[in-house]
Amino acid sequence: MTKRNTQQRRHTILSLVNEQGEVSVEALAAEFATSEVTIRKDLTALEQSGLLLRRYGGAVALPQEIVAKSDEKRDSQRKQAVAKAAAELIKDHNRIIIDSGRTTAAMIPMLVSKRGLVVMTNAINVANRLLELENEPTLLMTGGTWDPHSESFQGQVAEQVLRSYDFDQLFIGADGIDVERGTTTFNELVGLSQVMAESAREVIVMVESDKVGRRIPNLELPWHKVTTLITDNNLDSKTRLAIEKQGVTVICADVNE
Repeated sequence: MTKRNTQQRRHTILSLVNEQGEVSVEALAAEFATSEVTIRKDLTALEQSGLLLRRYGGAVALPQEIVAKSDEKRDSQRKQAVAKAAAELIKDHNRIIIDSGRTTAAMIPMLVSKRGLVVMTNAINVANRLLELENEPTLLMTGGTWDPHSESFQGQVAEQVLRSYDFDQLFIGADGIDVERGTTTFNELVGLSQVMAESAREVIVMVESDKVGRRIPNLELPWHKVTTLITDNNLDSKTRLAIEKQGVTVICADVNE
C-alpha cells in the first residue's frame, strides 16, 4: 500500500465518519477491501490527529462541542505544525530517540513514509503508536523506573541502556523555554533527558510558541546541548533572534488557522 493510497483511504474514512456519525471496522474493511488491522491503524492515526474518536469496533465523529472550541483547535494545529516540521528532518534509516510528551507523540503518524527507522523511546504511549505504523520501525525501549509524573521510564537503568547506543537525532519537548538558559521543566528528573542529548548527534526541541519565555526553575537542557528548536510561527522575531544568538537553529512552522 502506497503512502498516497493510505492518505486517500483515511480522507475517505473521515468523510464517512462525519457523514454517518459512526462507522465500524468491519464495514470499512469491506468497503476498502482491506484487513481490519489496516483499518484499525487508520482510525488510530485519525484519532491521534484529533479528527475522530475511537469506539469499540469502530469510530464516531467528534462531538460538536469539541469541534467548536477554537482555542483547542488552534492548540492541535500548532502541535501538528511543529510535528510535521520535525518529521521532515528525519531521513530513511535514521536512528532516533523520541522522548515522552504529547507534542513529540504527534509526530509519529507522520513517520509512516520513512523506511528503516530505529526508534528508542522511554514512553509506552509512543511505543504503542510506533507499533501501529505500517512501515514497522525497529522499536527499542529504555526500561527503567516508571515515573507517573512524566508517564515515562526514568532512572539509572534507562540511562545505562541509552549509553550503549548511538543515535542520529533526539526529539524532545519542554515545559518551558528560558530564552537565556535553555529548556526547562517542572519535573526534577532531568538526568535521562541529559543522557538522551549526549547520545544523539542532533538535539531537536519541539514546543509550541506559548511555552517560549516560561521561566521554570528546573533547567533541563542548556542551549549548548540543543541543535534545533522547532516551534510555530507565533514566535516573535526578537525572541527568535535571541535564541539564534545562542547557536540554535530556529524553525517556525506555519500554522493553518
